[in-house]
Amino acid sequence: MPNKKETSALRVARSAKSVSAAVFLSRIFGLVREQVLAVLFGAGTQMDAFVVAFRIPNLLRDLFAEGALSSAFVTVFTEYEQKKSKEETNRLVSNVFTAIFLILAAICILGMVFSKELVLIMAPEFSQVTGKVMLTTNLTRIMFPFLLMISLAALLMGLLNTRGYFFIPSFASSCFNLGSIIVGGGLAILIPSLGYPAIYGMAIGTLAGGALQLLIQTPAFKKEGFRIRPFLDLKDPGLRKIGKLVVPAIVGLSATQINIFVNTNFASRCAEGSVAWLNYAFRLMQFPIGLFGVALSVATLPMVAKQAAQGRISELGDTLVSSLTLAFALTLPAAVGLWLLAEPIIALIFQHGHFTYFDTQMTGQALKFYAVGLMAYSAVKIIVPVYYALNDTKWPVVASFISVALNIVIILLTLERFQHRAIALSTSMTIIFNFVFLSIILYKKIGGYPVARLLASLFKIAISSAIMAFAVILTQELFTYGSGMSALLLQVFSGVLAGVIVYLASVSVLDLKEAREIMSKIFKIVTKT
Repeated sequence: MPNKKETSALRVARSAKSVSAAVFLSRIFGLVREQVLAVLFGAGTQMDAFVVAFRIPNLLRDLFAEGALSSAFVTVFTEYEQKKSKEETNRLVSNVFTAIFLILAAICILGMVFSKELVLIMAPEFSQVTGKVMLTTNLTRIMFPFLLMISLAALLMGLLNTRGYFFIPSFASSCFNLGSIIVGGGLAILIPSLGYPAIYGMAIGTLAGGALQLLIQTPAFKKEGFRIRPFLDLKDPGLRKIGKLVVPAIVGLSATQINIFVNTNFASRCAEGSVAWLNYAFRLMQFPIGLFGVALSVATLPMVAKQAAQGRISELGDTLVSSLTLAFALTLPAAVGLWLLAEPIIALIFQHGHFTYFDTQMTGQALKFYAVGLMAYSAVKIIVPVYYALNDTKWPVVASFISVALNIVIILLTLERFQHRAIALSTSMTIIFNFVFLSIILYKKIGGYPVARLLASLFKIAISSAIMAFAVILTQELFTYGSGMSALLLQVFSGVLAGVIVYLASVSVLDLKEAREIMSKIFKIVTKT
């Protein structure tokens, strides 16, 4: 058990460190997966088709696996652990797993049957390229069962998090990437000899990765005494409570996903390769989002759920501010670094095989505009689950609808001039609005939280990030951008190293409490290993 004298920042950091380590591995493997795709397929027709095909079940996955269902289930399960018997809690687990399995199996079947219609809704302009709709449709049918496997894996993750398991559930996503790389990459090389497009191999690899992500968590699940038996009681109060939370929560947590759907539709209207460019850029964005935002969200959710269940609202507010401060301290400098080093980073990672210098430029432009919203992406992943811990689904729903409408308006006003860059910029602007809106409403709802402390910390983080930016720019002037791998590696490494050193020195001089605490924690971990 954590020491009672620990601050909220240290308690969150203690849990988040395991998640961050596991997510770091996952993001590394994720980048390798994207490298495999870039080398084999570049940013052409096959890659556009794969991105859209994977995005269709993945949008639902984001809602269920990392959003509404997971948050609602953890909230109700925590209440049962606090107030109900072990038998009632285990009964809830079996009931939820059975219900979700049946619902998602039905969705997968319907999705596979109507794949062509879904493709035409998401990317109507694909019909302008011969064979592109059919290719995307076939890929969608192959990958749709991924939704079922990954959603069940998310339920296991939520249960294990409440029991103090953070590394294994977070490491499970590494297994998905490994499955995609090994099985997908291998089949992509072999399957053309059978007369099928190479990209089919990556689709099959996606299923293999989803299965691995589910299976890797089952030993710890069984170790904690959980047993799932087929059982369905639609009148069960716990299941109904989850249902009441999850239906509006799906909308409330879906602003980013709905916007991605809209964005894909608009991207299909831009130049060939635009869908792929945006995908590669957003994948790079997901590295810091996953490493910091998701890690802090996963670590924070069980804590705020328990505080909400016990009525400790003041502590909940303190935990929220500590989590947001840590997220800002990590993501603002990351955003600045991504803006300044976008092209050399992309060239270093992706510019191989079929991925050209032109693809690097186009992807870099998208990454810069995505970076504008990096802080807000991570913050929303932290603040939205707090609403569901408080059993409030109204305001996330309102924010969701406003954000979607705002996104469409911004894209319509800027698409002709900025093309695919308009989509990245609009996504960032809407997520910033989403965070600000929800922060204000939550402040009023819980009677306030230490916002002055948060703003003071943010000011220090911004100053430190600005100083860091000058250091990175100065460093880049000393190293000429070249096409060789050694020159790119030197440019990226020197920029990142200078940025990290200067930023850490700046936050130390400005005495940012949360950053100092987490750096102390990291130092202790490093010195023990």
